[in-house]
Amino acid sequence: MKETPAFKRVAAIFAVIGLGLITSGCANLIVLDPKGPIGEQQKDLIWFTIIIALLVFIPVMALTAFIVWRYRDKPGNKAPYIPDWEHNTKLEAIWWGVPILIIIVLAVVTVRYTYALEPSKPLGSKEETLTVQVASLDWKWLFLYPEQGIASVNYLQIPEDVPVKFELTSDAPMNSFWIPQLGGQVYTMSGMAMTLHLQADEPGVYMGSGANFSGAQFGQMKFDAKATSQAEFDEWVASVKQTSPSLTAQGYQKLAQPGVSEVLSFSSFPEKLFQKIVNKYVESEKKDGAEPSKNAEGPSPDVKQSGTSHANH
Repeated sequence: MKETPAFKRVAAIFAVIGLGLITSGCANLIVLDPKGPIGEQQKDLIWFTIIIALLVFIPVMALTAFIVWRYRDKPGNKAPYIPDWEHNTKLEAIWWGVPILIIIVLAVVTVRYTYALEPSKPLGSKEETLTVQVASLDWKWLFLYPEQGIASVNYLQIPEDVPVKFELTSDAPMNSFWIPQLGGQVYTMSGMAMTLHLQADEPGVYMGSGANFSGAQFGQMKFDAKATSQAEFDEWVASVKQTSPSLTAQGYQKLAQPGVSEVLSFSSFPEKLFQKIVNKYVESEKKDGAEPSKNAEGPSPDVKQSGTSHANH
């Protein structure tokens, strides 16, 4: 069936309306509602990227529509025909100069945010940094609080306005640790330890999840990241110590087996459990008489950093 001009106009109108409805949903994206200094900088970067994209998209689409309309084939078309035209200095300056300027601007902004949002870079604060060690398992998250001596599964609690240093590893397939409203994701990998600094500026419960496919139940790797006052955080730590069982070495081996888990808490955990998880394959290679791989060497989690910046996601 031949499409009529009226049909094309109606289709174009509905396409514009649909695009508007889709983009209007951006207002509900949690990455655009940050609750921490890293997330705030990432929001600025997202909006900057959108503006740059629109500066390219809108003129290109407008010119495309104009050219299609202006030079369409129709009876009595009086558009000039210039078969020998090959150069125009002004036009050449525009279609080479504008892209070059955009690339320069993008390069400057990229360098600035790459250094500002480096995951291992500590956050400036008068408060003492809290350390939380994180291990991604099949298919659950284990959080260890080495300074408090407690642990939790699929639940993270931190005090507001306190910088948090996350030390990240995996005792399962590679995954990705992400709390969208606080900052960008960083990968968790077996035999490696990455560092991610985040902070929550106000109390709230923020969604956390794995952002990388890691098997059948990867969609269940979600957790609540709850930011509270320092007093409430201390009360929670005391409550866990008083009411929760200990996580033994045998208990960890059972926990690390593939499967989903409910929220759990533990009043203690084996000494240097995080380091043992990181060096698990080094120890296995030593037992087998093989030379340890370079990626797994080094006792300190700080030595091995992720190449993924906050601004990546």
